[in-house]
Amino acid sequence: MQKAQSYDLSYTQNRELSWLKFNERVLAEAADQSVPLIERLRFVSIFTSNLDEFFMVRVGSLFDLNMIAPDDAENKSGMTPSEQLDVIFHAVRPLIARRDEIYRELTGELADAGVFEVPYEALSDSQRAYVHDYYKENIRPLLSPQIIDRSHPFPHLKNKALYAAALLSARGKLVLGLVDIPKSVPPILMLPGGQVKYVRTEAVVAAHLKKTFKIYEVAEQAVISVTRNADISMDEEKFDEDNPDFLNYMAKLLRKREKLAPVRLELQGHAPRLAKMLGGNLKLDARQVYSCECPLKLSYAYLLDKCPANMYYPPYAPVYPEYLNRDQPIFEQVRQRDVLLFYPYQSMQPFLDLLKQSASDPSVVSIKITIYRLARNSAIAKALCEAAENGKEVTVMMELRARFDEQNNIEWSREMEEAGCRIIYGPEGMKCHAKICLITRRERSGLSYVTQIGTGNYNEKTSTLYTDFCMMTADAAVAQDAIAFFENMLIGYLFGDYDRMLVAPNAMKDRLMALIDGEIARGEQGRIIIKANSVTERDLIDKLSEASCAGVKIDLIIRGICCILPGVPGKTENITVTSIVGRFLEHSRIYCFGTGGERRLYLSSADIMTRNQTRRVEVACPVSSPELKDMLSAYLERILQDNTKAWRLQSDGNYLRAQPGEAEPLSVQSYYLDHPLQLQASAAVRKTFGQRMRGWIHPKKS
Repeated sequence: MQKAQSYDLSYTQNRELSWLKFNERVLAEAADQSVPLIERLRFVSIFTSNLDEFFMVRVGSLFDLNMIAPDDAENKSGMTPSEQLDVIFHAVRPLIARRDEIYRELTGELADAGVFEVPYEALSDSQRAYVHDYYKENIRPLLSPQIIDRSHPFPHLKNKALYAAALLSARGKLVLGLVDIPKSVPPILMLPGGQVKYVRTEAVVAAHLKKTFKIYEVAEQAVISVTRNADISMDEEKFDEDNPDFLNYMAKLLRKREKLAPVRLELQGHAPRLAKMLGGNLKLDARQVYSCECPLKLSYAYLLDKCPANMYYPPYAPVYPEYLNRDQPIFEQVRQRDVLLFYPYQSMQPFLDLLKQSASDPSVVSIKITIYRLARNSAIAKALCEAAENGKEVTVMMELRARFDEQNNIEWSREMEEAGCRIIYGPEGMKCHAKICLITRRERSGLSYVTQIGTGNYNEKTSTLYTDFCMMTADAAVAQDAIAFFENMLIGYLFGDYDRMLVAPNAMKDRLMALIDGEIARGEQGRIIIKANSVTERDLIDKLSEASCAGVKIDLIIRGICCILPGVPGKTENITVTSIVGRFLEHSRIYCFGTGGERRLYLSSADIMTRNQTRRVEVACPVSSPELKDMLSAYLERILQDNTKAWRLQSDGNYLRAQPGEAEPLSVQSYYLDHPLQLQASAAVRKTFGQRMRGWIHPKKS
């Protein structure tokens, strides 16, 4: 790792603190009165699960790094791993307090609206009898209470499992008691009656601790959860020597995740002596122990599906694009024009139709595809299996190391292999994060191709929750690049040359740097818009600063981590950073360089992160169709005009929420829900976009 002293730190910030700012924006949605009540509770759940993963992965890796290279300073803030851990622990505590405050307010608002989480002690006699019967029949037989004393060693507490814990007193001695909350029991029990009333399962177990540990007095008690380091890594040498079966190796590696070192202890409830005893047994210091009022898991919010309709977002159904003919094969329609699908506003069905039609088309000879995350019940995987069973050559470049989806990918790999698909696992040591599919058809005149490029995963579920683009093209030059890409990946060759596509880890970063240089050469006439999930790559950050200093107008639309600070005099004063946090997760990656008919526009799988640019296989594909360029440009412009769900990053690292002021309120996500997507931008939007390109209408600061 390069030392931070060689970098200018005046316009960059630490990635971990930037991520925590992103999660704070997620939590702000839970406090937003314009968001329906149940959806607000779900945002609390999202905030919580996000933070869980942050501790498992980022905090876990910093602990590892602190042991391996304690003096290495990261290149955006100059902090060592230990210093980063200090600022993270300091920054998380007020976020937990804010979550408690929002949860407390939400609970009251939900109760006012007829949705009650009933504390066990507040149950009526009839409700208590109902809950006790349920506990006796469905929970108690599954419990395994434990006492921890000199004769009973401290047990292994599973990662993110819930336990009811108690500090127990008997004959002047204090011992620890633990009861695990069974995963097989639903997280909430709905109470009988007309209103929506429920009690949480862990609250029921905790309420019975006195009876469970009947020979002891309960001095303190709480529901607890331990977060463990989940940043498992590949040991390539051991894999090569001892594990010729990659699937089995990955399966064993996943089991290891449950046993890695703890990084955090959470307690719901005030139990200081219990917290100290547990922290000591887990070898955690006080910074790593968090007490809160809010439940430690809120996934049950997604089970509250029978509340009044006004407590949810209005229902919507992704539409089948009106410019596509359902009665004509998709392959033929793509040969007539490039097709762009915009999730979640448009359906993934046309792409599914392309795969299904290809599976049964006698003229289709092969399908090649990269897969990072699949749905549990994947229509895409089933279509690939059908194609293989019908005699097509089906090659699937499956990524088994897609974090937290590894088991699902292992299972689908086995099923597809049994169906006759050729499964490969990508170059050694490199995750394949690219989203590309190549379908080859034999015609009388020779071979013809359709290439699909996506910004998101081949996952039907996330296509209804994330904003992403799927482009299908019959462009011969793109197909030749796709042919070369799969050929190179099959032999593990990462340094191939490509005519149209930008491909990481070999050349994408260099090509992006060259594209930025092209705008630098245009000076004040230069223009860059980048939409991505995160920006952390130091060389590209510095190149963007150089472009800003040359007068290039730069808009970064970054949902999550952004390590470049905008508006720093003499460094980034021509850069703005916008973040959209709303109903859908903004996931698409779009790179736009230049203006007017000369602009170069790419759809990509890659964020502006070091891992994506140098340690993963990624693909960015140029958009050639003028009408698709106009549609994407109009979309980017609407994001920059969003004054409802947009946040603007300030030069001090804080975000301010955009306000409509005297302008008409505009939420880009609501706009595309309310308006069928038009491939051709409206005249008004084209005019505004053209003015912005020529004169760079800077968004007003909030």
